[in-house]
Amino acid sequence: MKQTKILNLYDYFLIVGVIASNVIYSFLSKEIDPIGSIAGIAGVICVVLVAKGSIWNYLFGVVNVSLYAYISYKAAIYGDAGLNALYYLPMQFIGWWQWRKRGAEASENKTVKARRMTWTQRAVLLAVCAALVVAGGFLLKTLNDPQPFKDSATTVLSIIAQALMALAFMEQWALWIITNIISVVMWSICVVRGDAHAGLMVIMWVFYLLNSLNGMRVWLKLSK
Repeated sequence: MKQTKILNLYDYFLIVGVIASNVIYSFLSKEIDPIGSIAGIAGVICVVLVAKGSIWNYLFGVVNVSLYAYISYKAAIYGDAGLNALYYLPMQFIGWWQWRKRGAEASENKTVKARRMTWTQRAVLLAVCAALVVAGGFLLKTLNDPQPFKDSATTVLSIIAQALMALAFMEQWALWIITNIISVVMWSICVVRGDAHAGLMVIMWVFYLLNSLNGMRVWLKLSK
């Protein structure tokens, strides 16, 4: 259990970067998108705080997942919409409770006590993820999801990663990295289709990816 450090230069780069990117995007598109901008900025602040092991991430997480569920539903990405509304949102409160049990304190700015899986647990995790992604892809295909297997991958991996996050396992970051890469591709396709808010979602997921790489590095130290 450690005192939360002041945000470093990379953290400021991510936060200032996503704000600046939203402003530039609005200028170039000649359209202000407050819902997309707030969702993206809150999301990046949230994941930056997760990487720092700060329990305050859950406050920004509530804002992000609520708006992202709405945006995903409008873009017909039903897996992500259901994931955020029915799972991510309640998990913000569960995660807050779990992190407090593992030493994180909002009032004293203490970080969560992170941990690691065994190699056997990692092998089981890999097998379960692969099976559920394939099964979910076929299910979403029957529901006419335009990107069934990408949607399934982001949905399944995010569900498992969020659970690992609440339980403070370092391995969450491997799943977040994969999820973020797929999400960038998925929302880029939505940009080509002309879906509302899609451009800002690409920006958000790019910054999520940059943060997840940093999160892996930080949590390797926190989980020693």
